[in-house]
Amino acid sequence: MKWLLMPRHNKAVLSSLFRFSSFSIFRPFSSKTADDWNPNFVHPSAIVHPNAILGQGVSIGPFCTVGSSAKLGNACKLYPGSHVFGHTQMGDNCILMTGAVVGDELPGKTVIGSNNTIGHHAVVGVKCQDLKYKDGDECFLRIGDNNEIREYSSIHRSSNPNYQTVIGHSNLIMGSCHVAHDCKIGNNNILANSSLLAGHVIVEDYVHTAGATVVHQYCRLGSFCFIGGGSVVSQDVPKFMMVSGDRAELRGLNLEGLRRRGFSSTEIKGLRAAYRKIFMPMSFESGSIEDRLEDLAQHEELGQIPVICSMIQSIRDSFSDNRRGICKFRHWNAS
Repeated sequence: MKWLLMPRHNKAVLSSLFRFSSFSIFRPFSSKTADDWNPNFVHPSAIVHPNAILGQGVSIGPFCTVGSSAKLGNACKLYPGSHVFGHTQMGDNCILMTGAVVGDELPGKTVIGSNNTIGHHAVVGVKCQDLKYKDGDECFLRIGDNNEIREYSSIHRSSNPNYQTVIGHSNLIMGSCHVAHDCKIGNNNILANSSLLAGHVIVEDYVHTAGATVVHQYCRLGSFCFIGGGSVVSQDVPKFMMVSGDRAELRGLNLEGLRRRGFSSTEIKGLRAAYRKIFMPMSFESGSIEDRLEDLAQHEELGQIPVICSMIQSIRDSFSDNRRGICKFRHWNAS
């Protein structure tokens, strides 16, 4: 029961914590309340540099830190023990949960859009883990709007001034994920717990990785693809595909994902027919995969469907000189 015998000044801090929890951080402001309380709420134990720029209705909790070059938008909320460092800009209505760290005292910038949530003890916008990074180089991270980055995730800045790590809009990055330097993530993606993206990985739109997925550097995950849990992806995953395994192999189309995203039955039927022509030829005499792609592109019916043309182009792009090719696939045939 030693906590009952705390010194008087500790009791005062504890008392202020209880007042704080019922007043500000734990009871979100409405927009009207934020306007009425134009002066921001900064807990006495927080350290906010006088040069930091705070919007209206900002709430900064106990033991938080806001650096000299930080800029917080309107109605941002920093829960106790969260920190903003370096040249960091946050849009309106962003939330930093307890223990979150955003930004770093490095040349360059971290820019975060509006309506983003950074989870408990997540680390966003810090120095990359690439040994090629040179001290003093500018490095960048840009995050769009409406993203949820959950607890213990890490997102690093770029490895040199010519690149930047980019995350688009409306992504869900679940707990303990890692997004390495120079990755580019599009919109509306779901990275399940412990998904790990190495440097320079590109994730297009509406991609779903299941838990404990590992993606090799420079790989590309095409739109609407699905990565099975525990997969090790060492080559590109074309659009609309489903892969799994170590090393990941094509397992067909992401049919359930396509249905959920509103693809028509005609489009799905066409994609299934195209997939069979490319990856399940009727005989060994059907030629190389490049030949089958060309035949499909010239098909009088399938070659006119936009989603099939998009899939063909996604596969072709993966075979260009600076790419890693596509994940392995099994050679099924009728002979």
